[in-house]
Amino acid sequence: MNQSALIRPDWTPATIALMVLGFVVFWPLGLAMLAYILFGDRLRGFKRDANDRADRMFAGCRRAKSRYNTHFTTGNVAFDDWRKTEIDRIEEERRKLDEMREEFDNYVRELRRAKDQEEFDRFMRERQNRSSGQNPVVDL
Repeated sequence: MNQSALIRPDWTPATIALMVLGFVVFWPLGLAMLAYILFGDRLRGFKRDANDRADRMFAGCRRAKSRYNTHFTTGNVAFDDWRKTEIDRIEEERRKLDEMREEFDNYVRELRRAKDQEEFDRFMRERQNRSSGQNPVVDL
């Protein structure tokens, strides 16, 4: 996500102003903005999980449909053979794309985990520096 975005699920001046404006204009708008500020990051994960479940469910339907359609013939053996090889090639490409998407999802998940670990380690260093009486060093 672009951290320079003006409206993001965080306590920024823009989101606070929108929340206050929402409460002034129509209180459910302000409440919705407050929920976005507090829970916006979780919604992204929820959306990704729901999309993954739906993709898996419909992938089974697509496979069943393609198996069903391969039983029909046109009467032209050469065309039917070509059609079957093309369908098999496309299914192989789809499988490769699904594997690549899964690899990318895993990569992004690990990247987020590494970023979270780095932020936590920095917090612990600063906390330890404060508790030992030293001035905290801010890493940018």
